[in-house]
Amino acid sequence: MAAGAFDRALIDFENGLFEREYRRFFVDGETKPKHIGEPYLLENAAFAHGVLLVHGLMAAPEEVREWADDLFARGYNVYAQRMAGHGTSSGDLSGRSAQEWIDSVDRGYAILKTRCDSVVAAGFSTGGAVVLHRVIENPQAFAAVVSISAPLKFRKFSAHLARPVSLWNRALTTLGAPGLCREFVHNDADNPHINYLRCPVNSIVQIQRLMREVYAGLASVSIPSLIIHAKGDPKVDVQSGRDIHRRLGSPAKQYREIDFDQHGIVRGEIAGRVFLEVGEFLSRFAPAADVRV
Repeated sequence: MAAGAFDRALIDFENGLFEREYRRFFVDGETKPKHIGEPYLLENAAFAHGVLLVHGLMAAPEEVREWADDLFARGYNVYAQRMAGHGTSSGDLSGRSAQEWIDSVDRGYAILKTRCDSVVAAGFSTGGAVVLHRVIENPQAFAAVVSISAPLKFRKFSAHLARPVSLWNRALTTLGAPGLCREFVHNDADNPHINYLRCPVNSIVQIQRLMREVYAGLASVSIPSLIIHAKGDPKVDVQSGRDIHRRLGSPAKQYREIDFDQHGIVRGEIAGRVFLEVGEFLSRFAPAADVRV
C-alpha cells in the first residue's frame, strides 16, 4: 500500500469507527451533534511538525478546537483524536477502560506520524493524563509533551468514593440486582454543548488507575515538558499540576499556573493566555519553523 493510501486508510478507519459508534450509542437528548464528536485533521503539506491533541473526560474533539486552530496558525499540523466512549453518550463511556483511551491516542499518533517529521503530545484534563502516559511508555515517539489540568487529585469528595461505589455496583450486578447500582453522578459541565451531563463512576475509577501509573513513571520523562493548571480549578486540585511538574525527570520542564477559577481553560477568553504559554514553549523546544519545500 502506498504511503498516501495508508494515510487515508488510517483516517477513514477513525471516521468510520466514530460513525458506527455514534449510531450505536446515540441517545436522544444526550448525544451531541455529530461535528462535536468527530476527530479532525488540520494539515498543510508544507508543515514539517505536528501536534497530537487530546480532549478531556466526557468531552470530545470539539473541546480543543480553539487550541487546534491556534496551533495550526503557528505552523503545526494538528490531529485532534477522539478517545473511545466520547462524542457518543455517557452509556458508551461507562463501559470503556483507560486502555481503550490509550489505544485511541496511539491510533491518532500513527495518523500524524505518517505526515510529520516530529510529533508533540498535548492534552487537556484526562487527555493530559493520557499523553503523559504515552510519553512515559514511548519516549522516543515524541519531541515534547504539554499536559494541561491533568487530574492527579480531585477536589470533590465524591471522587474518592468512586472505587467503593464501583465495587458495590459490581457486587449488585453479580447478585442480580443491577437496578440498585449507581453508575452515574451529575457532571457540572464547563461546556454543556460539548460535555456529557452524567459522569460514569467507572470512568473516575479508570482515571485514578491511569494517574497512579503516570505518577509512578514521571521521573523517567526526559523530553521537554510543559505543565499548566488553573490556580482556582474547582474540579482538579491545583496541587496536581505542581506535583506532576515536581516529579518529572526532564531537565527541560516548565510549570505555569493560570489565575482562573474554572477547570476548562482551553476555550473562551482565558484560553488565549494558555495558548500563549504553549506557543512560547513550543517555539523554544519544538519550533515549527522548518517547512518542507
